[in-house]
Amino acid sequence: METTRPFRILGIQQIAVGGLDKGALRRLWVDTLGLQAHGTYRSERENVDEDIVIAGAGPFKVEVDLMQPVNPDGRPKVHDPALNHVGLWVDDLATAVKWLEGQGMRFTPGGIRKGAAGFDVCFIHPKASDQFPLSGEGVLIELVQAPPDVIRAFEQAASTGH
Repeated sequence: METTRPFRILGIQQIAVGGLDKGALRRLWVDTLGLQAHGTYRSERENVDEDIVIAGAGPFKVEVDLMQPVNPDGRPKVHDPALNHVGLWVDDLATAVKWLEGQGMRFTPGGIRKGAAGFDVCFIHPKASDQFPLSGEGVLIELVQAPPDVIRAFEQAASTGH
């Protein structure tokens, strides 16, 4: 595998947790742990009804998506596994996807598209295939195009060693 990447992973953009009752998830993440409610997202096609809550502040705040299925018997099963996926900020999503595909990375169907938070996203498949031997090694990984303020904050923190 090549060692020179034409992109950088800047940090965690989100984690997504699922359950059959997002009310129980809200009690944990908002009522008990104190994360701030930020918004909601619902998609029949993606079988998800989610509350978006926030940990931290500024360009390095982290979204925690509290997801329950619209249809518990439908797909995708956003509640199984309970830690559904991890989202990573990337400075150049299109370049990252092209390069990773060239390395043999398997992506989920759908390509680059707008995610629930309005950023362009693409998902690394949790399982490899014969055609694509690289994967998330059991974890669904969302690559998220970082907006300019996140890229600037990363560059500033990197240059000062913080």
